[in-house]
Amino acid sequence: MSRRTTNSTRRLAGGGSSLFGSSHSKSAISPLLSVVLVFLGAIFFIGYFFKDSGVTLRRAVSRVEGDFTCTFDVQRAIPTLKKAYGDSMRKVLHVGPDTCSVVSKLLKEEETEAWGLEPYDIEDVDIDCKRLVHRGIVRVANIKFPLPYRAKSFSLVIVSDAVDYLSSKYLNKTLPELARVSSDGLVIFTGFPGDPKAQTTEPSRYGRPAKKRSTAWWVRFFAQINLEESTQAIKKFVKASVEDNYKPACQVFQLDSYE
Repeated sequence: MSRRTTNSTRRLAGGGSSLFGSSHSKSAISPLLSVVLVFLGAIFFIGYFFKDSGVTLRRAVSRVEGDFTCTFDVQRAIPTLKKAYGDSMRKVLHVGPDTCSVVSKLLKEEETEAWGLEPYDIEDVDIDCKRLVHRGIVRVANIKFPLPYRAKSFSLVIVSDAVDYLSSKYLNKTLPELARVSSDGLVIFTGFPGDPKAQTTEPSRYGRPAKKRSTAWWVRFFAQINLEESTQAIKKFVKASVEDNYKPACQVFQLDSYE
């Protein structure tokens, strides 16, 4: 009997120790649970806050893969263009895919008004781009048809990754339209970076594959539609490029507007 009583007491003491140990464990788990909840909350917050960053990242990757390369080149060239064109950069229209990125950067420049024209459907855009579209600063329009702007609406028109996908038939209409809505000049970024003989076999998201056209081809075509290269603008751009150590990855043409 006494042994059983002693054993029962021991078991009770052991049970009591386990009970106290359980209480202590709960008190230890409580702050741990708080840390876990804070951590999960941080993950959800970061995911929400950087929701649009995924779009930016995809666009950055697409540049590496070959999309929007000349549009990215335009962004790099903005300081150089400002030196070359001066006051003509006061009111700029950019035409090309991912135009929101160019417009956003231009709007950060002092004394610069900027608008954008997206020739293709806008997909996977971030909230800043949606705001630009909502405010009418960026518009979507098919550049194969007359542009939705009056003559000389902008001092300078900059084009990138847009005319490469047009046949000569549509270039005959589009380039004069681009020159029509500009007053001080037209700058065209075109071609593929890197090897000038590079070709693309990637299925075009714009309805047809991009065409690789040489500098000589473009010069002849400009002459056919009475668009003249601006000797003065070219000299200033070359000088500014040297000063900024800017080396274009694409072909860059500076043209005069129609009088």
